[in-house]
Amino acid sequence: MEAVEVLRQTVRERDRTSGDAGYSLWIFIAAILMIVLLIYVWSHIHMTELEYQIARELSSREQLTEEQAKLKVELATLKAPQRIETIAREKLQMVYPGREQVILLK
Repeated sequence: MEAVEVLRQTVRERDRTSGDAGYSLWIFIAAILMIVLLIYVWSHIHMTELEYQIARELSSREQLTEEQAKLKVELATLKAPQRIETIAREKLQMVYPGREQVILLK
């Protein structure tokens, strides 16, 4: 009888140790799976944030391009010879020099 009891106790101990190892393995696999899942979710969120940032930058670029075009038109208007001549005559009271005021240099 004692041999049977020893065998039963040995089987019970093996069941406990193998059960603990099985649980440990499942916990380890679950932890690895959760880490991989967290990395995937983080990368997806990060990618979404980058997409929004790119959209903002493209919008800003478009606005700046429009402003640049307006400024080029304004610059061309301000540099127009007719405008400069009008300002010189009306505001600064300038006139073309007479024949006697012109000195030719050789």
